[in-house]
Amino acid sequence: MRAMIRGCVAALILILALPAQAALSDYARVTDDGKAAVATVHPRATEAGLRALADGGNAVDAAVAAALTLGVVDSHNSGIGGGAFVLVRWADGRVEAIDGRDVAPAAAHRNMYVREGEVDSDLARTGALAVAVPGSLKAFDYMLAQGGKRTLAQLLRPAADLAEQGFAIDGVFAQRLSRHADTLARFPGSAEVLLDDEGQPWLEGHRLIQRDLARSYRQIAEQGIDWFYKGAFAREVDAWMKANGGIVTVQDFADYSLEHPTPVISEYAGHQVVGFPPPSSGGVHVAQILNILEHFDLSERSETERQHLIAEAMKLAFADRAYWLGDPAFADVPLGLVSGDYARQLAGRISLDRALDVGGHSLPPDYEDALFGKHTTHIAAADDEGNWVAITSTVNTNFGAKVIVPGTGIVLNNQMDDFSAQPGEPNIYGLIGAEANRIEPGKRPLSSMSPTLVLDFDGDVVLTLGAAGGPTIITQVAQTLINHLELGMPLLEAVSAPRLHHQWRPDAVFLEPIQPDAVREALEAKGHTLRELGDFGSTQAIGRDREGRFMPVTEPRLERRNNLR
Repeated sequence: MRAMIRGCVAALILILALPAQAALSDYARVTDDGKAAVATVHPRATEAGLRALADGGNAVDAAVAAALTLGVVDSHNSGIGGGAFVLVRWADGRVEAIDGRDVAPAAAHRNMYVREGEVDSDLARTGALAVAVPGSLKAFDYMLAQGGKRTLAQLLRPAADLAEQGFAIDGVFAQRLSRHADTLARFPGSAEVLLDDEGQPWLEGHRLIQRDLARSYRQIAEQGIDWFYKGAFAREVDAWMKANGGIVTVQDFADYSLEHPTPVISEYAGHQVVGFPPPSSGGVHVAQILNILEHFDLSERSETERQHLIAEAMKLAFADRAYWLGDPAFADVPLGLVSGDYARQLAGRISLDRALDVGGHSLPPDYEDALFGKHTTHIAAADDEGNWVAITSTVNTNFGAKVIVPGTGIVLNNQMDDFSAQPGEPNIYGLIGAEANRIEPGKRPLSSMSPTLVLDFDGDVVLTLGAAGGPTIITQVAQTLINHLELGMPLLEAVSAPRLHHQWRPDAVFLEPIQPDAVREALEAKGHTLRELGDFGSTQAIGRDREGRFMPVTEPRLERRNNLR
């Protein structure tokens, strides 16, 4: 158990690559004319978004430009070899969810990681069998076709130039390389790019040049996304898989399609909260946590009571996540999870005096009949035309499956680890799943990604936000909404406030060092087991102040982590 907890804690901590010489304000910026804003985890990506706006683009173009650039400078977290969930509020007022989540290949099966009767978790995390069919690029292409002003080719070329010219890697990127150098060395395509001639990781300050990635970006710019899904890239992956024991085929790439599910809409603190539906667990469980807490009037509670109640709501939500959540095309995911009546029932189980012992999931209303339709980075962008964008994109863990197919420069995901390799078997984040998230061909694995929009009841967007950090994504987003909407904190203060995290298993409250002693003592007195997590997560958001000006915010913890000036 101790080993599992230590592994869970290590996996939950997600610190993103940031240049030490940058200022925090370089990550979240408003255009000079005040008409648009971009917030990302890297100054180069934010700069790319601003450049797209200056070239006549809108927030949609800015978000895609930022995402493509992150594939160059933030490749341990994201890139076109992974997947994305996107929420967009288009200028015409429509809100759309775009599911670019990775998909299990046609040859996938529930026992594909079982060896001699035991699950070999490494097979789901590293190498050929860990890879699912990526969807980010198709999502970005769709966004631009629906509401962008720039073409995919126009946004790819500056990112390709950056990959070819290189950029100086920062301490965190170098740290990630050092941590995974031995694994990266197992794959020649990865070692060629990310390690030196002696197989050692590049050090901080090294100019990382990625000519193969630049070439791939330019091929997509010239030939369109068919080069990726139906052309040379798909064939290269197919051939590499056959040679390395993988099962992803050129047909799997050709068969990939986006989904456009109905967003999860709930009400909280006088606002509409729009979240992403399954196979994201974020939209469901952010709504569930907030629905439970609506019954306790948090603004009237002491800080110690408030943190106890938040932890209890998280615990109940994550117990349900483990049992009920999966791809709704394959599993029955009850709509009742986000119902007010169900939240009232769960709230009634919570005691102000004692931590609740949650043995497992609960039964939401109509759970058999009323169903949902069948390391990570976040990007927020908005403009005064009415476009608001929330993109959460990932290759899953650092450098995904650790695989770059030689000659492509594209880091491939290890999204297959987000399935339940076997019911009750924890993934790298310590999350436990059940039958709803078992491996099946063509299925999308469960995700914690939680792109979120907040609207007032006139239909105007007042906030776009999301986060990185595995399962803490859900709890980061929920706490930011509590702090900003319920407690009235300014957006930066809402993101900066001390965080906690509870994911049901292990049964512990994970705390940041900045949590006050009084909160710690009160939680322990109520029977909670406490665990230190360090600063965790990375939230990006854009709101408006009272004068209607955009307020972009990037994770303030990055300032402490990276000694930004």
